[in-house]
Amino acid sequence: MNKKLHYHSADPRGLIYEAYRMEPLKDEEYRSIFLDWALGIPIDQDTFGLIIDLLTIYQKEYPDHPMTGILREGLKTNKTRTNRRRSRASRKNTS
Repeated sequence: MNKKLHYHSADPRGLIYEAYRMEPLKDEEYRSIFLDWALGIPIDQDTFGLIIDLLTIYQKEYPDHPMTGILREGLKTNKTRTNRRRSRASRKNTS
């Protein structure tokens, strides 16, 4: 019986969900999973908010998991990405 799993809306493909359930990986492999997840997020979605949602789900149960650390790093780097995107958009509007 092939039963489709319903993942959280912040992780519709279940990449982060599965990362927490895999055998231990190298940090680079978890980063690759995070990057794949991030690339699948539509540009108009609030990536920062989605990362917060994922941390709310996983960090209490998995505080020392490598993916939890990577999600926390994503919060730090996401602000830079958002600012760059806004800056680029404002330059386009002034032309």
